Amino acid sequence: MDRRKKLLIIGGAWISAALLTWFLYARTVAPQQVKQVRVVVAARDLPLGTLMRPNDVKLVNYSERDVPRGALYQTKDALGRVARFPLIGNEPLLTGKLSEPTAVEGMSSTIEMGYRAVSVQITDVSGVAGLIQTNSLVDVLFTRPGTMAEATTSTILQRVRVLSTGKLPQTGQTVDARTPKSPVVTLILTPEDAQKLELAKNEGRISLSLRNPLDASQAAYSGPLTTEVLDPLAGTRTKKVVARVSPGGNPDDLQVLRQLTAKPKKEEEKPRVVVDVFRGDKHVQESFK
Repeated sequence: MDRRKKLLIIGGAWISAALLTWFLYARTVAPQQVKQVRVVVAARDLPLGTLMRPNDVKLVNYSERDVPRGALYQTKDALGRVARFPLIGNEPLLTGKLSEPTAVEGMSSTIEMGYRAVSVQITDVSGVAGLIQTNSLVDVLFTRPGTMAEATTSTILQRVRVLSTGKLPQTGQTVDARTPKSPVVTLILTPEDAQKLELAKNEGRISLSLRNPLDASQAAYSGPLTTEVLDPLAGTRTKKVVARVSPGGNPDDLQVLRQLTAKPKKEEEKPRVVVDVFRGDKHVQESFK
């Protein structure tokens, strides 16, 4: 009986030692299975301001416990965003190191090298009733105001890409639905076309015509259109009246000539309200329409 107890005790000790040895081996020596996740990283060294494209990013496996906060798990979440800091190859892309797709940094980086962005103010009429959207293609029309003999309209730019419409909201900023969606349109132009557009903005009225995105045609320039297109006999009547008018001419002819050559009256400025504003010891006058 005593011998059987001794054998049981010795066997139990051997089993316990074996279990303890296996446990220590499993915890310290044997390879452990760690859960892996795929994280978006930079495919190579990327400088500040790089616009993320498909060949700039890739997916690599990271242990779940080593994934930094703010990491991206899908490449589509990084595309179209801009690096706000220099990135090293295989570095995880974090939301804090990339701009938002609609932020100022993201939009400016979409401008191709050698081009410029120029904005024009539009209305529902000159902006095709709000149909113009980002990446639309438009033609730019310039109208020079004046009398029947002076007014002209011409197409000064063709197939211009729209960078954005309206003001870009900042991150976290709410957009008022009552605010017009497209008070301003920003166009992508060469430096020469940008100068032409700026001159046209100061000399007359600008309007846009929307194109089919598949229409790559360029209309031949035929010169500015005059009011003779609307009234072919306007020029002829003016010349006849001028030929008949003399210092002692017919008063009716003089009246017609004045109507044909009269310049449009400038709109009277609306009265302004002047308010005195006192800020401490400073006095400022603010005027409002």
